[in-house]
Amino acid sequence: MQTLAQHLTSKAVNESLAQLILTLADTSKAISHAVRHGALAGVLGATEQENVQGETQKKLDIITNDMLKDALKADGTVRGLASEEEDHVVEVSANGQYLVCFDPLDGSSNIDINSLVGTIFSVLPAPAGELTETSFLQSGRNQLAAGYVLYGPSTMLALTTGQGVQLFTLHPETNEFLLTNAAMSISPDTQEFAINMSNQRFWEAPMQTYIADLLLGKIGPREKSFNMRWIAAMVGDVHRVLSRGGIFTYPTDNKDPKKPYKLRLMYEANPMALLVEQAGGKASTGYETILDIQPTQIHQRVAVILGSANEVDACLSYHGLDYSEEPNLD
Repeated sequence: MQTLAQHLTSKAVNESLAQLILTLADTSKAISHAVRHGALAGVLGATEQENVQGETQKKLDIITNDMLKDALKADGTVRGLASEEEDHVVEVSANGQYLVCFDPLDGSSNIDINSLVGTIFSVLPAPAGELTETSFLQSGRNQLAAGYVLYGPSTMLALTTGQGVQLFTLHPETNEFLLTNAAMSISPDTQEFAINMSNQRFWEAPMQTYIADLLLGKIGPREKSFNMRWIAAMVGDVHRVLSRGGIFTYPTDNKDPKKPYKLRLMYEANPMALLVEQAGGKASTGYETILDIQPTQIHQRVAVILGSANEVDACLSYHGLDYSEEPNLD
């Protein structure tokens, strides 16, 4: 099996980008170690702090955010970073070539019940000039690399540098990420969906109707039965989609009219959308392709519908859209 370093060399990934990816991977090994120790290390539970989105931070949210910040500051290739746990962008190195956006511990509400969590990251080119929030406001099409690390029964890294999606598994004895799937592929059709059903009454009419038809199974207009799966951590639900197909959605809702969307564009939706497209799936808000969105702020939220291409098309048809053609990559 190829190690991650060997794989990056074989794919002729730019040396500085490969170095950054290895830094992110090495830091995720340390995060995996911290997550495994859990209550033994006294890192579970919440703090009294809130992040910029008004969410109570878990102890491990802060610990893992600091681990990534420290590693990226020492790397030398990073101009600046943006994190779910940081109010503002952070300048790292004046000579850095890249910007890194990340969610240090996606699904952190699962920590206290020992369920799936992960790290999501996105790498963008650093524009010339002074580093500001505007430097980060680039379309998802500009991503040079994206991926996630899933901390579960085994620690796994899903990665794309624009050459498909590769899956690596952390060897528990050698502490090396080894290539275990050279080309992840999402089946175009599926009978699985993932959605937070507790929000059903708050969804827009198109999503209400779409899910209602799925629940009718063989006696409904879809004429086939669907199963629902919900991990309550985007990283876990998207990993399942990449591994065996499916559709994952966190749609627009009116539970809080001031916050109609849940997921963050820059460090959740964009990297996951790139992975999904690179694996043959599709990713949309319900009204536009996620990777084509021009961001307006680093903590911007969007609706997300992603997964098996034909099922995403079916969902979008309820929204009055036809996304059956390939996305415009220009």
